[in-house]
Amino acid sequence: MHKEALTDRGIVALTIAAIGAMIIIGIAQPAVAQRTTSEEIIRGIIEQVSPLQHPVGDTLQPIRGSRLTGWLPEDDDEAREVLLALNERGVSLFANWRVGNDDARAFALRLGRLQQELGLAVSVHATSAMTGFFNGDESTFHVAEDGSTYSWQLHGARKMGCAFRLDERAEAIRGQWQDLVNAYSEAGLTLDWVSMDWYSDGPVEWNESWEASKRCVVCRENVAGIEHFGTFQQALRTLRGELQRECAVKVVQAQFPDVLIGNWAVAPHDGWRYWFDFYETIPEGVPIRTEQLAEYRPWADEFSHTGYTYANPTCYPWDDMYAWYPEFDTDFRWFYMLMKAGTNAARNMPTDLPMITWVKWRPTPVRGEKEPAPAMSLEVYREFLAHQLLRGGDGFMMWSRAEEAVDEVAAIAPVLDEALRWRDFLEEGEPVLFELANRPTTVVSALRLGDRLLVRRTDFEDRPFPVTRVIDGMRVKIPHRPGEFFVMDICAGGGVRTTE
Repeated sequence: MHKEALTDRGIVALTIAAIGAMIIIGIAQPAVAQRTTSEEIIRGIIEQVSPLQHPVGDTLQPIRGSRLTGWLPEDDDEAREVLLALNERGVSLFANWRVGNDDARAFALRLGRLQQELGLAVSVHATSAMTGFFNGDESTFHVAEDGSTYSWQLHGARKMGCAFRLDERAEAIRGQWQDLVNAYSEAGLTLDWVSMDWYSDGPVEWNESWEASKRCVVCRENVAGIEHFGTFQQALRTLRGELQRECAVKVVQAQFPDVLIGNWAVAPHDGWRYWFDFYETIPEGVPIRTEQLAEYRPWADEFSHTGYTYANPTCYPWDDMYAWYPEFDTDFRWFYMLMKAGTNAARNMPTDLPMITWVKWRPTPVRGEKEPAPAMSLEVYREFLAHQLLRGGDGFMMWSRAEEAVDEVAAIAPVLDEALRWRDFLEEGEPVLFELANRPTTVVSALRLGDRLLVRRTDFEDRPFPVTRVIDGMRVKIPHRPGEFFVMDICAGGGVRTTE
């Protein structure tokens, strides 16, 4: 792990039955009614999620999420009780910083003060500070050969323009970050955790971007070989990474050098993208890899240019993705897609950085009010979470609709609690198994610590016998112990040490 930077079907149900003890009774499909408030979510977590028997401490990051913000009791003593009760359940709130919003600023600083007083990580979500590169000003638009300017629209009404005409906007964005940092510093607060969900502003290569850029004289001057998508993509992703480093990371680290800072979906990878976001379309002419009905596209390196101190991959079940693997049942379909995305980051991670994964259980409709695709079972979702931890994960973040938030936290918390029984492995162990077969079979993940392994085995077919995996050149037999973490020795025959 990365301690240095951390201050469906019947067979499946049979082979992972042991996980049933982790199920929280009462989780049900949420009824869509009036919007659930932040107070209802936070109080719901405290009422419905049991305290962890094994505290998160400094071993893993607590659960953070898009809905875990925005409310505290007005009385400070009551607010402290809420924060401590959440912490006992492995959950942290963050403040949602909003540029120019005095109420949001006041909430952020109050939350930060209370977290600091309690010895909890002072945490802020700062997408707003990073937003506004393409602010609709004509000075950011593309430039045609005749000198006229033009833009295109992404994700609503945002007018997207030329990635290479953003110098002035970068200064403005840097100022937004400086204002955030100064506010915390002047209040006598530190910043321990900064997250972002910054994706539909700044240099982006999808949708109409490539075609628009090929017609822009400024883009052509800055990207030799712009007719090749890979060249164009890498140029934009490099610039995007540099903007995040110069405008955000350096500004925050100048006053808070030990901060953990990262952004949605920015993580190391193998050069291919195994998921999509709801607003994206693939430009014509982009090379793709296919698997069943899935179409995977190239993905240029961005992470190494950012300076981020944690990787933030996304393993998220957008509704439309359900159609990608019609040959698989529902459980393995979702499990395989989430594991494919998560493993892509995990096996390419630097050893000294934590990996905090964006996750979600139930799929979310991409467009309109249609019914969502079927969800994987809770048991199989928890198997995915367990494997992600044993492939180097250091915690989870979650996006959800408001009415789903309590159930989403309740799905994650027992996995953390069970894994934390083996704190030494989570803190010092090295992930050693990343295989993922493209068919329903046995999946094994493990952390190695000396001559011992912390293992998770999940079977998607009836295989009640040991399976062999190669670890550092040794053939190790993995016993059939589905639905649980277990420790075993690395020795001839793969003997198992029972650890309670």
